[in-house]
Amino acid sequence: MSRQADPVVETPAGSVRGLRDGSGERYRALPYAAAPTGAGRFAPPAAHPGWSGVRDGTRPSPTAPQPTRDFGRLDMVPYFGPGWVPGREYLTVDVHTPAADGARRPVMVFVHGGGFVTGSNRAALYDGRAFARDGIVLVTVNYRLGIPGFLDLAGAPVNRGLLDVLAALRWVHDTVEAFGGDPGNVTVFGQSAGATLTGALLATPEAEGLFRRAIVQSGNGTGAFTPEQAQRVTATAAAALGVEPTAEAFAPIPDERFLTILPALAGLDLRTGTARDPLAGLSPFSLVLPVQPADALAEGPAGDVDLLIGTNTEEGRLYLVPQGHLESTTEADVLAVATRVHADPQTALAAHRAARPGGTPGELRSAVLGQALFESGTRRLAQAHARISGGSTHVYSFGYRSTALEGRLGAAHTVELPFVFDIADKPWLHGDTCLLGPAPAPPGLAARIHGAWVAFAHTGNPGWAPYAPQRPAVEILGA
Repeated sequence: MSRQADPVVETPAGSVRGLRDGSGERYRALPYAAAPTGAGRFAPPAAHPGWSGVRDGTRPSPTAPQPTRDFGRLDMVPYFGPGWVPGREYLTVDVHTPAADGARRPVMVFVHGGGFVTGSNRAALYDGRAFARDGIVLVTVNYRLGIPGFLDLAGAPVNRGLLDVLAALRWVHDTVEAFGGDPGNVTVFGQSAGATLTGALLATPEAEGLFRRAIVQSGNGTGAFTPEQAQRVTATAAAALGVEPTAEAFAPIPDERFLTILPALAGLDLRTGTARDPLAGLSPFSLVLPVQPADALAEGPAGDVDLLIGTNTEEGRLYLVPQGHLESTTEADVLAVATRVHADPQTALAAHRAARPGGTPGELRSAVLGQALFESGTRRLAQAHARISGGSTHVYSFGYRSTALEGRLGAAHTVELPFVFDIADKPWLHGDTCLLGPAPAPPGLAARIHGAWVAFAHTGNPGWAPYAPQRPAVEILGA
């Protein structure tokens, strides 16, 4: 296609050129905030100054500084993307739209996962073509990660990564009409850490009016650190760097140095007299809040927001099977993780054993992890939303078992994503070490799940009965 045929859109910040193909139009690396450099990495997101001329929106942006993640035998590159692609201007969004024609279509804003330390909108799993094909304007967001995004420092606002997502939603509100989207019909959705951020938005007063609907895929409505827990991480990071735990002291330190100290933060014991470790030691970063989002929904826009929320049935297997830990787990390992996440680990383990007669230690460990990391917080968030929202809560359970790694990966964390984005037939997702395994995806499952997400973005109804505390309806997807 010639350059003359490429679409150009006028936005409040300036003109941008995109690419047109059979699925619609795509505009990449659109900045929603100024580049976070130096001391600005620890400041709230600042307004972007805009540009003159026509900006090239045909190439992907840099990504937030992040370490390389290794998931053993499982190829997780489609999930994590290219890793750190250095560059100043990474607080950006990509937009995939049927056409930038002023048609006011539903908008979906996706917030990626990655444990608050990795990921970007460049990951292959977040392919927007199916959403554009089905009349949705899809916006995918990058945000600050790790120390710049989530370390609690004196002299800096907390939860800077969450502030970035808020800034991106404001950009959508002010700009998406130019790309054929309806700013009054925005669905924010996220997976894993992105889902936890989405859940927090439901309890954030500043998010009022920025979205109409929300989808929380395998998040944790009780996954925030207390200020005491966050300060334990901060003290360890400052000691590893040899500086005071302040934004001023951290400002001159290059991003590369922040990445080198991350191993010193891994596995910190974050248990306190009042709280367990909500992330079971899998990440030293999370939101920092005095009250968990599931307990603070009434403070934000949640009562006026439709919610679709759910988990996978074997979430914890992602953290055990690829590394060979499912078979090597001992009873002592099971007790150790239960002690980390439960005030009464023996009672919790008794309940898990009763639910899984004959379960191996690895299966019990997977169940403990899945419940602590995702299921309990999801249930609390769904129940809290149902109490205040008047029938606009819909809950799902995703049970399709990936055949990866000799069929052992199962319905693990992240396995639902190819179905949500309707790309489950892609060859690079199939093979024994690929996310979906060697077996073909079940016919019609991706169309059903993706279609439910699209329907929810249009109407707030994914196609099944709403959830209520007295009638806890849960739709089973891909059992």
